[in-house]
Amino acid sequence: MALEAKKSLIIRIYQILEDYSDSDHPLKQQDIIDILRRDYDIECERKAISRNISCLKEIGVDIENDGNGVYLATRRIEKSELRLLIDSALCSRYISSLHSKQLIEKLIKLGGRNFKNHVRHVHSVTDWGKTQNKDLFYNIETVDEAIEQGKKIEFDYIRMDIDGKTYNSGHHTGSPYHMLLHNQRYYLMLNDDKYGNICYDRLDKIKNMSILDEDALPLKENKGFEHGINYKNIATGLPYMFSDEQQLIRIKCDKSMVDELNDWFGGGFETQKTDDNHFIATVKASQRAMLYWTLQYNNKVEVLSPKSLRNDVINALKSTLALYENGSDAN
Repeated sequence: MALEAKKSLIIRIYQILEDYSDSDHPLKQQDIIDILRRDYDIECERKAISRNISCLKEIGVDIENDGNGVYLATRRIEKSELRLLIDSALCSRYISSLHSKQLIEKLIKLGGRNFKNHVRHVHSVTDWGKTQNKDLFYNIETVDEAIEQGKKIEFDYIRMDIDGKTYNSGHHTGSPYHMLLHNQRYYLMLNDDKYGNICYDRLDKIKNMSILDEDALPLKENKGFEHGINYKNIATGLPYMFSDEQQLIRIKCDKSMVDELNDWFGGGFETQKTDDNHFIATVKASQRAMLYWTLQYNNKVEVLSPKSLRNDVINALKSTLALYENGSDAN
């Protein structure tokens, strides 16, 4: 065996076990010898295979022998974990179809060649409603670098017109603090210079981002963030990522709404039973966000307080009713 091949043999054997073996597909020594010859042009004897497998096991690689051959028993990422990651990439609307496909293909390779045969739905990635913005991963890297450097960023924010074409709705500069996934969307948390407060912008709607040579405003100088980011409050108190100050809101709910409240607010609410079919819930959340949330469940939820939110809901419902009463004939 050539010296170079001898040096790399243990790595090649590990790669073969990772690519070709699992509990359903154990490899005999002759299988490994054949793959070494075919894929890597390496010739070796059975005792070299046995010796190198023993070395791999000694350094902690979990290799099993079930009598029919050897296989890699534990992977860096298990198949169930890979499926979860693949499904997340597939259904994530903030990742373009092209990037979803590329990411899924990389994940599939981690599962080995036998795993690929069980992941057929990767080919349907273009059928999902996804963003057309291909800048997402560049945006993530740029934001991460800006946060590390403590610098401001600038970017254009893209919206869509009635014809389905995108347009630049405005140029923004600001101090980035964090990126978070919420409600199937990826958001950038920053202090926008234009508004002078914390805003949450969709990362998949940002283009032409760059880092400025200007120091970012420290997070603690933002009202409500003197002690850092409360991630639970962001997740439960801002269901639609509006940034107005959170306040206590009382709502009367149908009993079927308990699961929905848990899904949206993570148990961070108080309840008081009123009768067999209703209860009152108290949540701390953005009033603007709760207007939209309440309208979503308008036949099962009634806002009790604050009065300003109750009036907002009434006015929104009146406007909706007027559209149907005075609008065009559907026929």
